[in-house]
Amino acid sequence: MKTRKDQMNKLLKKMIVIMAILFSVKASAQNHYMRIAKVVIDSAKLEDYKTALKEGMHAAVDKEPGVLSLYAVYDKEHPTHVTVFETYVDEEAYKAHTQTKHFKKYKERVKDMVKSLELTDVLPIALESKMK
Repeated sequence: MKTRKDQMNKLLKKMIVIMAILFSVKASAQNHYMRIAKVVIDSAKLEDYKTALKEGMHAAVDKEPGVLSLYAVYDKEHPTHVTVFETYVDEEAYKAHTQTKHFKKYKERVKDMVKSLELTDVLPIALESKMK
């Protein structure tokens, strides 16, 4: 029969393992390559741009293990102002992404739709989500 001390030791070991896992997940996020793309689109071509962006993002997430997440949003007041939040395993994964067939197709397709593009490398402060 297990003593209370044995049970406490077993519980403590489990807690240490869980804490180590959580720490490694949070620590690895600090090593990811993250950036924000701010894009202004020609209003006459906005729907075509949204379609191209969705297709390109889907292909990247589906086909590239180094692409962790891509989220695109637009400003409610200025729908032609699009922001894309990008997370890659590392900078090499980002560089590989820019060389893929689907990324090059996206860039070619939207070249006459984009009025301006601002890319900013960012570092996480806090990353919390209930989304899977």
